Amino acid sequence: MAASLAAMVALAGCGGGSPSSTSTSGGGAPASTHGQAPERPTGGGQVRLERLGDFHQPLYVTQPPGDRHHLFVVEQTGRVVVLTDRAPEGRPFLDVSDEVSCCGEQGLLSIAFAPDYRRSGLVYADYTDRAGDTRVVEYRRSSSDPLTVDPESARVVLLVNQPFPNHNGGLLMFGPDRLLYIGLGDGGSEGDPDRRGQDLGTLLGKILRIDPHPSGGHPYSVPASNPFVDRPGARPEIYSYGLRNPWRFSFDRRTAALAIGDVGGSQWEEVDLVPRGAGGGANFGWSAFEGPARFNVDQTAPNAIPPVHAYLHDEGCSVTGGYVVRDPSLPSLDGRYLYGDFCSGDLRSFPATPGHRARDDRPLGLNVPSLSSFGEDDAGHIYATSLAGPVYRLAPG
Repeated sequence: MAASLAAMVALAGCGGGSPSSTSTSGGGAPASTHGQAPERPTGGGQVRLERLGDFHQPLYVTQPPGDRHHLFVVEQTGRVVVLTDRAPEGRPFLDVSDEVSCCGEQGLLSIAFAPDYRRSGLVYADYTDRAGDTRVVEYRRSSSDPLTVDPESARVVLLVNQPFPNHNGGLLMFGPDRLLYIGLGDGGSEGDPDRRGQDLGTLLGKILRIDPHPSGGHPYSVPASNPFVDRPGARPEIYSYGLRNPWRFSFDRRTAALAIGDVGGSQWEEVDLVPRGAGGGANFGWSAFEGPARFNVDQTAPNAIPPVHAYLHDEGCSVTGGYVVRDPSLPSLDGRYLYGDFCSGDLRSFPATPGHRARDDRPLGLNVPSLSSFGEDDAGHIYATSLAGPVYRLAPG
């Protein structure tokens, strides 16, 4: 690995934000590559982990709209592997291994299929390039092999300079409004040294919302309904702000509520949950606040929205945000927000009630070592990825 074990342990111990390139992390329960997640829960939930296979540092699972046969597994080192009815294809869908910086919190971090993918063939990738900067790149499906992209079709949609190698965010997701949401961390180091979280003049520490199609000579356009379009000095791409490292966020497929797992610093991990549309212009408090506690006292956070759930580092080190479960085969989790922690690996859930402090937060009795991400397919099935290699589907117990 590019980074030393000591550096990665220190990074995870301070809530670094995304997976480490090692399999052992400080600040919480060790995430061992030797232990395997149990196939059945040890207590409650009527849910088990169904292992789909082993991959190279998997970070994300997704599926094109309307496709029930192909799953796409994102590997941090730069490949996207296709599973056809759970069998891996021989060729990767996308391979940018020679173009990414990896690993630590860098690498190929996610992909997102356009809502009209079946017609347009457009897919978007978020990765840190060789300089360590964030690139959002559009690709088009190959006309000769629909399970690969045409590498010559690559078009850079967005380039964001990253001052440090950590807190890159990295999730791309098309929202219920069919616009592209982009998660970006505060630029890294520790403690938001340049106070970017509350600065509307930078894209760092934000969730962005754009239309990724070229327009008027620009690589993308900004929706007129974005909250800061008319504010002088503000970047119009910004949708939500006051975020440290929104490594994973999601939309409830039934209510369109926005949930964010925002990775904390030295003490607190947090989950934010707001109703449909309420993320527009929302200030989630960093770095005036870390979780529910005051942090940088020189910062103010106007109208800051407190987390619905937060926990200290005696319970973990780096929150892995998930989904409000709407899989009809998992009735015990219906309407509950599923999440975990990279260090502890324990899967937990609480009832998703936007704007209200979480009640009945409880473990599923399932553990995924080195829990790097969750994913959701077109049918609402939920997946969990382990940086150690395995990818699981949450299945009826």
